[in-house]
Amino acid sequence: MALYTLMLCLCFLHMAAAKGTEAQIECTPEYMKVTVPMDGDRKISYLDQLKDYSPCQPVMEGSAASYMLDLQDYHKCAVTKVLNKITGKRTYYHKIVIETLSGGRETVTVRCVVTNKRAITRRAVEPFPLDFSEPDVLDITRYEEGRAPEPILGAIVRQNGKQVSGEISVSPGTPLSMEIFLDNSSAPVYGLLVNYMHVTDTGKQQETIIFNGCSIDPYLFDNFMTKDGDNLTANFKAFKFPDTTYVQFKGTVTVCLDKCQGVQCSNGVTAYGRKRRAVASSADANKVYEVSLTTFIKVDYVDGNREAEDIYALLKKLKVANQLLGDTDGTPATVAEHTQDNKLVIQTAGSNINKYSVLLIFISLALLIFK
Repeated sequence: MALYTLMLCLCFLHMAAAKGTEAQIECTPEYMKVTVPMDGDRKISYLDQLKDYSPCQPVMEGSAASYMLDLQDYHKCAVTKVLNKITGKRTYYHKIVIETLSGGRETVTVRCVVTNKRAITRRAVEPFPLDFSEPDVLDITRYEEGRAPEPILGAIVRQNGKQVSGEISVSPGTPLSMEIFLDNSSAPVYGLLVNYMHVTDTGKQQETIIFNGCSIDPYLFDNFMTKDGDNLTANFKAFKFPDTTYVQFKGTVTVCLDKCQGVQCSNGVTAYGRKRRAVASSADANKVYEVSLTTFIKVDYVDGNREAEDIYALLKKLKVANQLLGDTDGTPATVAEHTQDNKLVIQTAGSNINKYSVLLIFISLALLIFK
């Protein structure tokens, strides 16, 4: 009996040591610093879905892993931003995964809240009139106020029902699906709608794939559909940019009370999220949050060059569609492109028109001078 008690105590001591010390969080409007003590049974730590992504690896400071998450460029390391459309409060959060020597995994959610500071002013109070009298009996009605939870969104990519992240590589052309969903406490209260989504190579190029709720190229990336409004799904084919194996998706999601109204797309499909089939023509009046989220996938070729040519043809088609979108809407086609000396170049569909206009002016002046 004594031996059994001793073994049980040693087991509890091991569990306590394996858990490790709690993470420390420091918040400013510019960054969120997270310090994870690597004590106890802890072996490694990394940002969720970014285990092998070198730009977002922690810096070891003694026996602690330190993460410096940029809140001005929160997409860089997949920090999620939640903007309260009513109060202006901004919440940033991420998940850190900690692996132990015994093979266990611990997930820690880190969060920073930034509020708008407003000056408080005092108003002049009018004096009570001379004939004012307070009633002897006050009729007090009971008043209760409840608050809805702040929504927490997740975004994952699946292949044949299994999750794919930045840790597992898939081949170009592989059929995949992206899911955007609410947590269990928020799902009964809110509905979702994906407004915009961009795909980027994490540096040089960025193309729009969802614009005003509708897909730019449904063959490459389909519209988001839903059955209940709380879980949105879009099917797509894995693709990559020429110079990197990482593909980054940056989305802007509207969170509405109860449900979001669907969007009627040009191909007759209602894209959303909406819980009902009816589509309203006016904008939603119940949009309470705007969430900016990011997810990564790793795409690389296994064999064959023909497949590569097909995928690059799809990317060229997407670029053309973005240029046409810029023609009709004034939106930049390729949002960010950098030259070799790291100068930012904003490319729009109308840039060639401007060049031709300037050239025609010079030709006209030359003709007038030498006439």
